Amino acid sequence: MSGLRKPLHAVWLALILWLPLAAAAAERVTLEHDGLTLVGHLQAPADPGDGVVLMLHGTLAHGRMETMATVQDLLAERGVNSLSVNLSYGIDGREGMFECDRPVTHGLDAHFSELQAWRTWLAEQGYGPVSLLGHSRGGNQIARFYQEYGPSDVPALVLIAPSTYDADRAAADYEVQSGMPLATPLEQAEELLRMEQPDTRLEGVRFLYCEELDVAPAAFLGYYRPEAAHDTPSVIDGVDVPTLVIIGSEDDVVADLPERMAGLADAANVTTATIDGADHFFRDFFADDVADAVVEFLD
Repeated sequence: MSGLRKPLHAVWLALILWLPLAAAAAERVTLEHDGLTLVGHLQAPADPGDGVVLMLHGTLAHGRMETMATVQDLLAERGVNSLSVNLSYGIDGREGMFECDRPVTHGLDAHFSELQAWRTWLAEQGYGPVSLLGHSRGGNQIARFYQEYGPSDVPALVLIAPSTYDADRAAADYEVQSGMPLATPLEQAEELLRMEQPDTRLEGVRFLYCEELDVAPAAFLGYYRPEAAHDTPSVIDGVDVPTLVIIGSEDDVVADLPERMAGLADAANVTTATIDGADHFFRDFFADDVADAVVEFLD
């Protein structure tokens, strides 16, 4: 009998050690906003009053894509509350990657409105203060949300491999991808707004990763109109809240980010952390480095 007890004790010990991790699984939460159900995932290992990180994914992705889910779970292991949200793109209850299978009606203003709605929801649940974190294009949008919408009581921004921008490069890339000069759909979108036809969509145009899509003019302009706000280093130049920019040394998606951030080396509120060997998505143990950098910065 003693030979049986030992394995059983080991099993019970393993279960006891596993239970806190099981309890920390992200909770799916929803929010009704502008006629849509928004979806997020909450990790709450600490008291709500200890604060929370509101997390935003990159281009046409979602809050539980690998990078976001891994970092969120690692933050939970380190005792940090977080809410990782899905932008709706106008889709009710949207989860998973955007599949390029329906029109795009939501642009940046709608994205920012959803972020503000989630901030309000967090406050209603007793969470605060709310730090903001974004990955890739989500990093740019988090920075813009803070700078353009001016949410109060934000203690910190964390931008993981945030997007950069060059107007000539963007125009050249669009023409290669679509076979059409970017100026053509830009002019069409501007004309539709001048004619007060915001609901008339551009038909069958290239949009981000989607080869052919029907897109509302304001949504197209929000992503493609040439402006410095698409460039994260420009957005955070002079930022008035502590801001951490995390760079992967092997990132070939925003390969110019190290050079661009070097221009902000003397910025009072901007800190840069480079993770050696990491690419744009910080997979595997590089995600631990991201989580460690975030926790150290927020502390």
